[in-house]
Amino acid sequence: MHFLDSHTHLDHCKPDPAALVAAAAAVGVDTIIQSGTDAESSRLAVELAERFPGVWATVGFHPHDAKELDEAGARAIESLAAHPRVVAVGEAGLDYHYDHSPRERQLEAFEWHVQVAAEAGLPLVVHTREADEQTLDLLARTAGDLTVVLHCFSMTDRLDEVLARGYYLSFAGNVTFPKATAIQAAARAASADRLLLETDAPYLTPVPRRGRPNTPAMVAHTYEFVAALRGEGVEELARAVLGNATRAFPRLRIP
Repeated sequence: MHFLDSHTHLDHCKPDPAALVAAAAAVGVDTIIQSGTDAESSRLAVELAERFPGVWATVGFHPHDAKELDEAGARAIESLAAHPRVVAVGEAGLDYHYDHSPRERQLEAFEWHVQVAAEAGLPLVVHTREADEQTLDLLARTAGDLTVVLHCFSMTDRLDEVLARGYYLSFAGNVTFPKATAIQAAARAASADRLLLETDAPYLTPVPRRGRPNTPAMVAHTYEFVAALRGEGVEELARAVLGNATRAFPRLRIP
C-alpha cells in the first residue's frame, strides 16, 4: 500500500530528515511533499527533494512571513519554481488568527503568489485561517483556472462552494480529533476526486499519537480514520489520493 503526505515540514521536525523519510517509507508513506515557508526553507525544500527520490517541494512565503517578502525573496521563489522537483507554489494565503504579518502585506503577498503560480504553470497551495471570505474573494478575482489546493482544510461552511470551484481539499491530522465534527463531516462529504491527506508535521498529530510531534509516517493513521469515516477501505482511499495528487501536481511522479 502506498501513502502520500501532501504537506509536511521536515525542517520543523527534530529528527534528521533522513530518519523521517526512512520511518515513513517503512509504513508505506513513500511520497512526501515538503512545504516551503520563506526563501530559505523553500531552498531547503528543493535540496531535500533532490536528496530523496520520494520527496517533492513547494516554494513560497507563508502568510506569517509575508512581511519578510522582499525583492530578493520574490526572485528566489520565482527561480525555484522552475525546478523540476517543485510541484507547487506555496504555502501562501492569509492568516487572520495570528496576524504575524500585517493584513495588507498578507493580501499583497498572496496575490503575488497567484501570479507566480500562473506564470510557472503550477498549482497553488493555500493556507487560510479565520480569513475564509477574503481568501475565496481573492482567488475568485485572480486565480482564474489555476489549480488550488486548500491545505489543512477548515472551510467547512464553504464546502459546496470550494468543491464547485474544483479546488482540492487536503485534510490534516486534526480531522481525527474528537471535537472536530465539522471537519469530519466535510471529509465524509468531499468528492472522492478532490481529496488529499497530509500531516503538516510536526503539527496536528493524529489520534492515537496525539500529544507527541507529528511525522510523515503518522499520516497512515489519518488514512485509516478518513477511510472509516467514508465507509471505504484504506487501500481504496490511498489509491484515490495518489490519483488526485498526480492530477493536482502534474510534476509529481509516484514511485
